[in-house]
Amino acid sequence: MAIPDFVVALRKRIGHAPLWLSGATAVIFDRDLILLIRRAEDGEWSPVTGVVDPGEEPADTAVRESMEEAGVVIEVERLASIGVTEPVTYPNGDVSQYIDHTFRCRYVSGEPRFDGEETTDVGWFALDEMPEMLPLFTDRIRAALAESGPAEFGGGRSPAGG
Repeated sequence: MAIPDFVVALRKRIGHAPLWLSGATAVIFDRDLILLIRRAEDGEWSPVTGVVDPGEEPADTAVRESMEEAGVVIEVERLASIGVTEPVTYPNGDVSQYIDHTFRCRYVSGEPRFDGEETTDVGWFALDEMPEMLPLFTDRIRAALAESGPAEFGGGRSPAGG
């Protein structure tokens, strides 16, 4: 995952100390298919994720990250879940913890493509043919399956990037 400029600036001041960040996950559907990316940082398949920039609405983060990481235009349909991850320690020693906002999203347009920086692959999958994923991502997908209804709160404290 590319480190946002504001996080780089904060890290210059606080070093590796724990940093509380907001994240957004876009679970993107096109009829009975789901769009997934392969993350460059760890090779794992997941929905689109990203760190919320200062002053940015989390739903806008989902839209921005979907274009940046997968080349697609989406529409956010609803907040599916919100939860806090366990602290994550990155290989460089940085420690972060995230409040994740997972959104159910609808594909609008664009030819899915990976960006070569944050993503190394992208593809549409039938729900019963998804690649193996970390439980934190399958939990977010499960929460986003419902087309309507209240958001889930406090879902899992699994480690995750924004």
